[in-house]
Amino acid sequence: MKTGLIVCGALGREVKDIVRQHGWDVIVSGVSPADHLRPHRIAPDVEKRILALRSRCDRLFVVFGDCGSQGMLDKMLSEYGIPRTRGPNCYALYAGDLYAKLLTEELGTFFLTDFLVRTFRRAVINGLGLDRFPQLKEEFFHNCRRVVYLIQREDPALRREAESIARYLGLPLSTYFTGYGGLERQLDEWMRLETKHATSEKGLANTPSLVSGDGELASDGNDLKCCRS
Repeated sequence: MKTGLIVCGALGREVKDIVRQHGWDVIVSGVSPADHLRPHRIAPDVEKRILALRSRCDRLFVVFGDCGSQGMLDKMLSEYGIPRTRGPNCYALYAGDLYAKLLTEELGTFFLTDFLVRTFRRAVINGLGLDRFPQLKEEFFHNCRRVVYLIQREDPALRREAESIARYLGLPLSTYFTGYGGLERQLDEWMRLETKHATSEKGLANTPSLVSGDGELASDGNDLKCCRS
């Protein structure tokens, strides 16, 4: 049995890179990033992944923001006792306190990540129908005052593409390097807990003299308790 990560597709490449760098033995299962355009689908689509993976995994973690689900994702996860990454969206996950600071400076900030820069035409222009109805661009972005690109990996091609996106929107561009930020820290925290949990279970399994066959603590005069989950 393994640990399973149910991941927003917008974070999939980055999560897989973090997993590879750390050498973690986990199952990564993605949910389509297109759900961001229909947030009511996020909770049920994540639940489908839970049902598909729970027979194969000891533990499941959800790598998602609320992402407009209006609390429905957290409500569903609470029923299964499954944690998710902290924060309302991937911008906050990457940038932490910087995200709140940037919004305080300018509420009309349009954020980009490496994923959004790579997929802007498909996810935003085509996804919102702006390829067919370009006149709607002003309606969708009229509240935006600037573009902020939160950079996960330095790539001159992506930086140029971000500049092109800002020109398309007619907005000034600022860039901040975040790396994997809070995303990597959260995953590392979870995996450390998993390692500690596995080590603890292994240690318990190696002390058969303390545990009777039905899972109750055998009496040896020590004030210890053992429960079988």
